[in-house]
Amino acid sequence: MKLYLYRKIRKATYTMGKLYNGVEFLCNVLEDPIRELVDLNDDGDFNDADEGKIYGQTAVPKGKYQIKIQHSPKFGKDMPYLQDVPGFTGIMIHGGANVDHTAGCLLVGENQSNGHLINSAAWSGVIRDKIAKAIKDGEEVWIEIFEE
Repeated sequence: MKLYLYRKIRKATYTMGKLYNGVEFLCNVLEDPIRELVDLNDDGDFNDADEGKIYGQTAVPKGKYQIKIQHSPKFGKDMPYLQDVPGFTGIMIHGGANVDHTAGCLLVGENQSNGHLINSAAWSGVIRDKIAKAIKDGEEVWIEIFEE
């Protein structure tokens, strides 16, 4: 399964994109703002002074990431997690209404107003079920994130 996230709207406080399963549009994605990230000391993170990351307030870098289903202690159930995101850990795809709910994760839903999603819980379930089914059927699941 190949998911594609096209980041369409880039604001100072949030990023809004569109998620596709191949060519099929699924839903919108709300993320933290995109920040310029530079690993100045080659330690594998972006947490040091002048490297650009603000913990819990930074969108993951564009790129291609495998998604696996793992148990989330926060949500108390199995959730889709992006794997091997440079300088980031615990990046999930889940529901939420605004950037206060992201902490670096990808929020899914329908964009009806600036920086907000609706029907997020429903879309989170749809996306999680599609990913879980693909993995159960023996497929690898990947997401590629693009900035436009």
